[in-house]
Amino acid sequence: MGTNNIVILAIESSCDETSASIIKDGKVLNNIVATQSVHEKYGGVVPELASRAHQENLVPVVQEAIFSSGISKDELSAIAFTRGPGLMGSLLVGVSFAKALAYARGIPLIEVNHMQAHILAHFIDEPKPQFPFICLTVSGGHTQLVLVKDHLDMTVIGETQDDAVGEAFDKTAKLLGLPYPGGPLIDRYAKEGNPKAFAFPITRMPGLNYSFSGIKTAVLYFLRDQLKVNPNFIDENLSDLCASIQYSLIEMLLIKLMAAVKEYGVKEIAIAGGVSANSGLRDTLSDLAQKKGWNLFIPKFEYCTDNAAMIAIAAHYKYLKGDFSSLDVTPLAKMKL
Repeated sequence: MGTNNIVILAIESSCDETSASIIKDGKVLNNIVATQSVHEKYGGVVPELASRAHQENLVPVVQEAIFSSGISKDELSAIAFTRGPGLMGSLLVGVSFAKALAYARGIPLIEVNHMQAHILAHFIDEPKPQFPFICLTVSGGHTQLVLVKDHLDMTVIGETQDDAVGEAFDKTAKLLGLPYPGGPLIDRYAKEGNPKAFAFPITRMPGLNYSFSGIKTAVLYFLRDQLKVNPNFIDENLSDLCASIQYSLIEMLLIKLMAAVKEYGVKEIAIAGGVSANSGLRDTLSDLAQKKGWNLFIPKFEYCTDNAAMIAIAAHYKYLKGDFSSLDVTPLAKMKL
């Protein structure tokens, strides 16, 4: 199938960001994102509130994507959407809208796996990784090591058996009394702290799998014991605590990444997902890549968190293969890569 005048509208609504993007012939023209602030006071994403906010945001976001791209609705070749994984209520809003629009315009529908899209965000801009490459995908809901053989040919070679690393960041931040989302705040305070101030356990798992629930428990008991002695312990040591927690989490990620590189003999390395915006991880990985002689690929910040540009680029490759969905497609809260 040719690559001329393929124009796709992509919609992302898997969690708490409503996003739309237009891609033409593999070039992303825009990436419109409406972020929901309604969840902050609850200390986490409230699914019912998220789906309501998507309903309010989706039409304006799509209109803005179409308007700012300079493309008319008549030029659209297909409508793409996130089928999963994600919050069922949130996914339903995007899937229903995409199906209705594709049906009304008589054009194909393309379903996209959210986790596959995070990895394909590397193909939005130059430089692009060569196949095969290993991608460390790190987000609030997922921590995976993926061997990427082609745009649509990926194998999970290791993953977390419990919490994802993003959850570990947010949960330990909550123990420190930081507001939601706490992961970015740990990153900010860690810059001022000593990563070796406090030692937290590095969980060892078989093969290339991860476990992050242990560090949350270790931090909980450590803080409980310290606060008995000094009620101001957290306030007085916040930067060092954040730096030490972040150091331990990054260490766990990189131990398995190095093992995967050794096992598969691949020197092209990428990171993806919301936690790939973490500056501690980016800096540590950059240093490691330099030492090990890896080609490292880190997406722009705007393509790390949930966004429709990554859905658009994934849809572009699916369009080229003629991989379309039927109108009876339904969202999947859990979806394998």
